Amino acid sequence: MTELAIPASRIAWRTATLAQKRTETPTAVTLVFEVEGWPGHRAGQHVDLRLTAEDGYQASRSYSIASPPEDGTVSLTVERLDDGEVSPYLVDVMEPGDELELRGPVGGWFVWEVEDGGPVLLVAGGSGIVPLMAMLRHRAARKSSTSARLLVSARTLGDLIYGRELGELEAAGGGLGVFVTLTRSAPPDWDGYTRRVDPEMLAEVAWPAAEQPRVYVCGPTSFVESAADALVALGHDPGQVRTERFGPTGT
Repeated sequence: MTELAIPASRIAWRTATLAQKRTETPTAVTLVFEVEGWPGHRAGQHVDLRLTAEDGYQASRSYSIASPPEDGTVSLTVERLDDGEVSPYLVDVMEPGDELELRGPVGGWFVWEVEDGGPVLLVAGGSGIVPLMAMLRHRAARKSSTSARLLVSARTLGDLIYGRELGELEAAGGGLGVFVTLTRSAPPDWDGYTRRVDPEMLAEVAWPAAEQPRVYVCGPTSFVESAADALVALGHDPGQVRTERFGPTGT
């Protein structure tokens, strides 16, 4: 099998200037970058970032793109890990006008476009919601009525990234259902799930396997493996269950 060459424009480092920074949760922010010569992206892709210290030391990390392809900027939502080498700078230090290096977009498997159709099942653990949000924003930007369901797990309601926007997207109608499970604590009036994602929960939220939904699962490695295994056990085609995972060093 011949490998497809990656266009040089996507592997070259580009200058990215921070245009906007907004808080999502106590530990997560969205960084909106303007990127010189950005070639565009597909919902679900990611980019590599590179920081260079004054002494020449460099550190790079990969982050999923949160913005839809219809947006001319590149938005990244980053969650701070206290022992991280890159995320504390991005979350706590970087300000509009600051620059870093970026290359991409990267990835062609974990992507969804409205032309792909549905139904679409999205399953997210924590910050794994980021590339899935790009898909939902793409769906909204295209005014698509493709049936879609999102199941997202968060520690608490305050840790739920994009919580308000998700509520607005669901309230707008058009065939989107949002299901949230809180694994640590929940408000007294909470009527959603209050446990880790398990086979019973997936069976309740997902379409029957016979309807052949397109499935995207993203989150920490253990979360992704558990959810994907459960979906396959429920009869879903392994070839339709696309996964993207990150480990503790993805900071």
